[in-house]
Amino acid sequence: MPEPLKIAILEGDETGQELLEQAVRVLSPDVIGLQPTLVRYDLSLANRRATSNAVVTEAAQAIRECGFGIKAATVTPEGKDDVGSPNRILREAIGGKVIVRTGRRIPGVTPLGGTYHPISVVRMAVDDAYGAAESREGTPGGPDEIAYRTEKISRSVCRAVSEYAFRQARQMGGKVYGGPKWTVSPVYEGMLKEEMDAAAALYSDVEYRPMLIDATYAGLISGATETPLVIPALNRDGDCLSDLVMPMFGSIAGAESVLLAFDEEYRTTAAMAEAPHGTAPTLMGKDVANPMAMILSCAAVLHYAADAAYEGTERASRAIYESVLEATAAGVKTPDLGGNAGTTEFTTEVISRIRTKIDVWSSLGTTV
Repeated sequence: MPEPLKIAILEGDETGQELLEQAVRVLSPDVIGLQPTLVRYDLSLANRRATSNAVVTEAAQAIRECGFGIKAATVTPEGKDDVGSPNRILREAIGGKVIVRTGRRIPGVTPLGGTYHPISVVRMAVDDAYGAAESREGTPGGPDEIAYRTEKISRSVCRAVSEYAFRQARQMGGKVYGGPKWTVSPVYEGMLKEEMDAAAALYSDVEYRPMLIDATYAGLISGATETPLVIPALNRDGDCLSDLVMPMFGSIAGAESVLLAFDEEYRTTAAMAEAPHGTAPTLMGKDVANPMAMILSCAAVLHYAADAAYEGTERASRAIYESVLEATAAGVKTPDLGGNAGTTEFTTEVISRIRTKIDVWSSLGTTV
């Protein structure tokens, strides 16, 4: 049996922190019937500055040790000499290889262009354009000034992205679709394509349709979603794709983002979930922001805890996922989805549905 379930809670800024506080309500023992230990770390901008990012490193160590984390959105200051984004530190420190964001149909919300099947973007968690070395030469502001950026990717990360993409497609009953611009960049971006091809040979039962990144965008907009799609991507390509895919289903706040670390057999060793949106400062204190992505982050972490044999976590995860979607189907929606429910009201509705589900399942004697 594993140790008692412990989850690192990474606090954030502005509306991001408000949504986190709402989301962790679903993890209460009287809601899900479990007693996870929640260990909090203050990743607000003020505390990151006060600790010179030491709190970020401490939080990453906690996630490595317990295997699970839920993170609020945080402010990234613009100054190059400031503390920067904690995301890069966290991803590198826990050994993250893959970020998964899955857009899915939200009941009661009409998707863009008739997009009804789920779309998962499986991107690199590290390297590529993020953290690249940059420099300039020539007269600043002059016509002779030249900017340089030196990027890198590794075969191990390309392999992890490709492996996970095919596993995800098999699980979803969908196809692996898309890819990098390997024709223009056969050495750099071609490395990911090589690993995609190699994974396709291992997963011959999974449909594989590699497409250049520009054709991938065009295909998504023109309706290439007759089946569930899984799109393996470079780090920045995947970041941009995610911001397209999520609104196709109604809102960027409609699904969670999960950072994964693996062992040599691609078994998950750490899972950190968060909302893919930012801190939304204009919504702070108004109780109108959509908490779906943060609540689903809790469900995602419990799902990975179930994979690690934590008893009762799969039932709790399913109850949360179903309750969130059933709430919107019943018309309880925040303004971004065309409704008038507030943040607290939506969360309370979801909690009520979770309790009912778990009570009914317990009465029926089913473990789900």
